[in-house]
Amino acid sequence: MLGKLVLDRGLVTRDELDECSNELRARTAAGDPRTMEDLLVDREYLTRRQIQRLKTDLEADRSSQRIPGYKVIKKLGSGAMATVYLGKQLSLDRLVAVKVLPKKFSSDPKFIERFYKEGRAAARLNDQNIVQAYDVGQAGEHHYFVMEYVDGETVYDRIVAKKRFSEKEALQIIRQVASALKHAHDQGFIHRDIKPKNIMLSKSGTVKLADLGLARAMSDKEAAEAESGRAFGTPYYISPEQIRGEKEIGPPSDIYGLGATFYHMVTGRVPFEGKSPSEVMHRHLKAQLTPPDHLNPDLSSDVAQIIEMMLAKHPRERYQNARELIADIELVLRGDRPEHARPHVDISEVAKSAAESAAAGALPRRASSLEQASKNPLTMILGILFALSLIGNLVLIGLYISR
Repeated sequence: MLGKLVLDRGLVTRDELDECSNELRARTAAGDPRTMEDLLVDREYLTRRQIQRLKTDLEADRSSQRIPGYKVIKKLGSGAMATVYLGKQLSLDRLVAVKVLPKKFSSDPKFIERFYKEGRAAARLNDQNIVQAYDVGQAGEHHYFVMEYVDGETVYDRIVAKKRFSEKEALQIIRQVASALKHAHDQGFIHRDIKPKNIMLSKSGTVKLADLGLARAMSDKEAAEAESGRAFGTPYYISPEQIRGEKEIGPPSDIYGLGATFYHMVTGRVPFEGKSPSEVMHRHLKAQLTPPDHLNPDLSSDVAQIIEMMLAKHPRERYQNARELIADIELVLRGDRPEHARPHVDISEVAKSAAESAAAGALPRRASSLEQASKNPLTMILGILFALSLIGNLVLIGLYISR
């Protein structure tokens, strides 16, 4: 089996494999039994680490073949938590994606519960922009989750290939993901792991939100208590409140993750970088965001404002729900200004600057010092009145903008 696998993967040639097979038979006949693994390593065709990875894949392949009602076609990918295969559901003759929990996790109740929790959450969500769940179950000691197969690539794949999305294309994709979030939030779920790798782009143009492994019902107080104080999410896209392990995690957290994804799509960079996950998360909490239009001058100020509002440090300063975000995106796509996102004006700083400028302007032109100017009370009074008038006007402008 190992020989066939390395040949199928193109890791050795037929002649090289035949040499190993002949030597294996000769050694066995001479009373010096060896394994194919030993010979492949001795001849430096493969390393021990490569052999171990192949064994893991072989075990996963064997596991997938034991799922009743499905025929596995090929492996699509694997991660730390699961291996995903392209398969066919025999009863309905349709292509599906089959996620299999690795054998090493099959005896861990926590991993098993998370695996089934993903399936249950997906089953309760029925939206064209969310990957649909078909089946979840156990075959022997192997747990599997069957879902809709999306023929396409992820947003992350596209970023790697092209670095940036155009503004219009990014808006259209984010609009569809926001629609998926609206549905999930309306059903009482938060995703908690919005990122480019979890957004699928089908060849038909439909965007699909995937991987509900960290999804949690907002009403699940027991889970909130159990997870309190721990950060769940992906460091480059996680919200500040998730980093702090707060119990009350709501729609604005998913909007932050989507904002970080949006930022990455249009700038080619994540919002905050660091040498370690902890450093990245610290910057989410404390560092000032570089405006996206500073990294991509072609980005409009309206889109930059939307992204910056999505990435506000405090949940109250973000979009409070996906409906508000969708409304602003649709306005910008029509060529109008966003309704909810507005330029941020720090009135206190502007007022302070105005007061300083007014005080400076009130000095007599020929005054050589502040002491000389203070001798003219009328000048000082007029300067103060002028500064107060400026501050009042700035406050009114700020109130208008915030509306």
